[in-house]
Amino acid sequence: MKEALLSFVTAVTAEHSAAFVPEPERVAVFDNDGTLWPEQPMPFQAAFAFDELKGAVQRQPALADDPMVQAALAGDIGALLAGGHFEGLLRVIAVSHAGMTTEAFAAAVEAWLRSARHPRFERPYDALTYGPMQEVLQLLRTHGFRTFIVSGGGADFMRVWVERVYGIPPERVVGSTGRTSFELRESGPVLLKSLDTLFVNDGAGKPAAIHQFIGRRPLMAFGNSDGDLAMLQFTTINNPRPSFGLIVHHTDSEREYAYDAETRSTGTLVKALQQAPERGWHVVDMQRDWLRVF
Repeated sequence: MKEALLSFVTAVTAEHSAAFVPEPERVAVFDNDGTLWPEQPMPFQAAFAFDELKGAVQRQPALADDPMVQAALAGDIGALLAGGHFEGLLRVIAVSHAGMTTEAFAAAVEAWLRSARHPRFERPYDALTYGPMQEVLQLLRTHGFRTFIVSGGGADFMRVWVERVYGIPPERVVGSTGRTSFELRESGPVLLKSLDTLFVNDGAGKPAAIHQFIGRRPLMAFGNSDGDLAMLQFTTINNPRPSFGLIVHHTDSEREYAYDAETRSTGTLVKALQQAPERGWHVVDMQRDWLRVF
């Protein structure tokens, strides 16, 4: 797997190679949850939203009448993840932060990352990025690639910490977004978060978002689930440029988690895994291929 990755990068960046691609066209897209860091026992943003939700309900008791809020407070992650685009989870995330300024939201995310700990690994959530994937990000940067996160997670949530954690600037985050509104206050201009979901960046939405926000077809795509299937297809099928697709397969229950068709969180992997051989996508077996996880 490592050899295939290095071979591809060398081929598209060596000036005298028949597969050479000019630097402005070297775009690589990465899913986040389950690809760059874990998504079990729930997506990390969901853990943040659940912690914030308790305070939101105290401030606005009427929120407790919302069925999705009730499910979250009861710890019913299954109810929140039901549906094609996890509408319940997105509802809880929106409810927990509606009415906040984007600056206040960013401060809340940073405060949570400093204090919260993963329930299994007992480490800060942002200390749980996958070491091998960090190496891939660094490899691509040193070879003139622009790396983007294209994730179903909230763009506002990820943009707070991606530059510090991954070395990816916030303007290269393509994620799910909610509607924001502008106000000019005595203290200055602010943007306010709302309850309205504007765009869910999952499944077929990912290629559309790549077109809308990046404007170039990627050469490389990295994912871990069927939510990344369309992004992998868009990157590799009939691409006029050389292309590379990779799937992280979670097979290590001792060092991380093992799941694919059955998962208690996000990350179902069936269709993409079935298509990998015919599409030429590389599948990383976490247990077999990674000497270290974090």
